[in-house]
Amino acid sequence: MDYIYPAIFSTNDDGSYTITYPDLPGCISEGKTLANAMDMAQSALKQWIEYLTEAKQIIPVASDIANVYSEDNDFVSLIRVDVRDGRAVKRTVSLPKWMDDKVTKAGLSLSRVLQDALSQRFE
Repeated sequence: MDYIYPAIFSTNDDGSYTITYPDLPGCISEGKTLANAMDMAQSALKQWIEYLTEAKQIIPVASDIANVYSEDNDFVSLIRVDVRDGRAVKRTVSLPKWMDDKVTKAGLSLSRVLQDALSQRFE
């Protein structure tokens, strides 16, 4: 699922950036350069949403960027992350006996082979 939140990038004296999310109190990150700060902003947002999901907490609605204000020398940017539910689910799968025999003989995990194949197809 995609999540998009406004983040405030504050410029520090040493040229680095501190990133905060007005809608997610406590979700803070830093980056040494602007490119690094953008990466860190995405990482922090993803981890925060994953934490809220695992803890079964309500994920706050993102503010409209037009309603987010920053101080002088700061700026607001939208940050997007794709958070996937990584929990394992059990499925019944049918396949020809000869395929099952080859998987067993090769010492492979059928679950891993299926996950790898589906990951290539959908990513």
